[in-house]
Amino acid sequence: MPKKIRLGILGGGGDSLIGVLHRVAAFINDNYEIVGAVFNPDHEDSIAFAKEIDIPTNRIYKDFDTLIEEEMKLPEDERIQVCSILTPNFLHFPMAKKLLDNGFHVICEKPMTTTYEEAKILQETLKEVKKVFAVTHTYTGYPMVRQMREMIKDGVIGKVHKVDAQYYQGWMNPIIHDKEKRGTVWRLDPKKAGISSCMGDIGVHAFNMIEYTTGLQVQSLLCDFNYMYDDNVMDMDGTALIRMDKNVKGVIRASQVATGEENNLTIAIYGQKGGLKWEQENPNYLYKLNDPEPLQVYKPGHEYNSKLSLDGTKLPPGHPEGIFDSMANIYLGVARAIRGEEYNDGEFPTMMDGVRGLNFIENTVASHKQGNIWVDMD
Repeated sequence: MPKKIRLGILGGGGDSLIGVLHRVAAFINDNYEIVGAVFNPDHEDSIAFAKEIDIPTNRIYKDFDTLIEEEMKLPEDERIQVCSILTPNFLHFPMAKKLLDNGFHVICEKPMTTTYEEAKILQETLKEVKKVFAVTHTYTGYPMVRQMREMIKDGVIGKVHKVDAQYYQGWMNPIIHDKEKRGTVWRLDPKKAGISSCMGDIGVHAFNMIEYTTGLQVQSLLCDFNYMYDDNVMDMDGTALIRMDKNVKGVIRASQVATGEENNLTIAIYGQKGGLKWEQENPNYLYKLNDPEPLQVYKPGHEYNSKLSLDGTKLPPGHPEGIFDSMANIYLGVARAIRGEEYNDGEFPTMMDGVRGLNFIENTVASHKQGNIWVDMD
C-alpha cells in the first residue's frame, strides 16, 4: 500500500453536511490522512472540532493564509499535498488560486468559482503549475452513472438525440416566503454565492451530468427563471432548453422550491436504439428502455457492468451504495492521479468541468435577463 496522501481541509467544520461527506469519502479507500485544516473562521472552533473528530491540533491553523505560510516551511515530504475546499462559494477562487500558486493539488466543491472569468484564470494557472485539480460533482462517482457513460460511449443506445435532466429540491420553500429568513441564508447573497442560487447550486449538477454521460457539450441555451419576489435577486427555479453537439436537443429543469422534494436528480438520455434513465434517490438502478423489448434494469456489482462501474463498486450485488461511496470514488481517482498511476478520465471531474459549469451558470442568467433568448456558450 502506497504511503497515504497528506490532505488538508478548508471549511466543513461543525455540523456541515459537505464536511462529513468529504472526510468519510477520503477515509473509505485508505488513501488519505488529514494532517492540517482550517475548519471554521474561528480558530477556537476549529481546534475544538479537530479534537471532536480526533485529529491532531498542531496543524489546525487560525486562517487560510497561515496554513499556506506554515505548510511551506515544512519539508516537501511532510507538508500537505492536496487541499479540499469546502467553504462558501466566494472563497473558492482565492483559495484555489493561492493553493495552485504554491504547488498544492486541489479538490474543490462546486461551483469552482463565482464567475466564468475567475474560472478561466484558474484554468490558465493550472496549465502553468501542472497539478491535479478535481471539482466534486459528486454524482459522477455513482457506479451506475459511470455505467451509463460507458454504455453511451459504446453505442448501446445508438446516436443520442434527446436529453432530459431534472434536479428538484424543496428546502428553500419555507425560507423564501419569509423576508427575514431569506436574509440569513448565504446562498441567497450574491456576494457569497455568486449570481445564481438554483442553477448555480443544483442546475449545474444536472448540466454536468448531461455532458459527463453523453460526452457531448452544450452549445447554446435558452433559460427562464423564477425569482419568486421582486426584492429577491437570486433564482429559485429555472428551466433551460439546450442545444448540444450533433443536433442533440434537450432540457434542464431545476428548482429549490419544489415543495416536498428532497434530492430528486434524474437524468434520461434517449438515443436511436434505446434510452437510459437514472435517479439519484434510487442510485442502484439504471434503466434501459427499448421499444420492442421489456424494460431492463442494470444494478451495480455484476460482471455485465463496465470496468469503470465495477471499479467504483465496493460491495457485492444487492448491497446499496450511496453518496459517501460516490464521493469516495472521486477521491480514489484523484489519489491515482496524484500518484501518477493510470486512471480512467471518467474517474473525477476536472478543471474543465468547473470552467464549463461557470460558463453554463452565467449564460443561463444572461439568457433570462436578456428576455429569454438563445445565447451561445464558449
